[in-house]
Amino acid sequence: MTVQRSIFITGGGSGIGRATAQHFAARGWYVGVADINEAGMAETLAGIAGEAKWSGKLDVRDRKGWDEALSSFAAASGGRIDVLVNNAGIGTGGSLSELDPEEIDRCLDINLKGVLYGAQAVYPYLKASAPRSALINIASAAGIAGSPGMSVYCATKFGVRAVSESLDAEWSPDGITVASVCPAFIDTPLLNGTGNRKSNEQIRDRVTAAGLEISPVADVAQAIWDAVHGDKLDYFVGATAKRMAFAKRWMPGRVRKDLRASSGPLGR
Repeated sequence: MTVQRSIFITGGGSGIGRATAQHFAARGWYVGVADINEAGMAETLAGIAGEAKWSGKLDVRDRKGWDEALSSFAAASGGRIDVLVNNAGIGTGGSLSELDPEEIDRCLDINLKGVLYGAQAVYPYLKASAPRSALINIASAAGIAGSPGMSVYCATKFGVRAVSESLDAEWSPDGITVASVCPAFIDTPLLNGTGNRKSNEQIRDRVTAAGLEISPVADVAQAIWDAVHGDKLDYFVGATAKRMAFAKRWMPGRVRKDLRASSGPLGR
């Protein structure tokens, strides 16, 4: 008897989360999406045929909320969770000296603490469904190199990669796959934001002006699929992310020089 595998995706109301849900659902998985955007989740599930789907409201900063959401999803999916995708995240940019403390706290809490809470909460489920279970954390090209004007966001995404690397070693004896997916500029609603409260210029406009590519969100969904079924620690999505990863490894001095001379953003 074939057991239907299940995947729980945060930030499932739009962008990468929505594309990932629909990608896995099309391949026969039971899909759960969590978000604070209930209307967005409804739109995501409307694009998935059949009944093998679930949604639940979750603020990833709420540790108790994680337990409740995962328990509810597991009950709906037949008692198992095979994959967690820690995707929920926000963008924050601008000079550190000008950021409000609340902006710093919110980015750290959602992008990094939310990933840690999710990993901690899902661990018993992934251990029970191993050896093919997986934790996939969505990092960013901003987790490869620290770009000016993005210190807080970069800190969270460097941190996400560190969490992935640590848990890859920690959970290896349990047979759980752990990986980070590092997109560069992806065509999601995040690009429509301004990065911080003191700017009215959209991130998308800055990326376009810099001549950088914006990759389709389906590329990230495919990378997540590859990460679930692969054995690498990092999966880089988009030409910018791949170039940066190569340069940071083999030409770190050149990367430092270029970043000092730049003022453009890096990241998802």
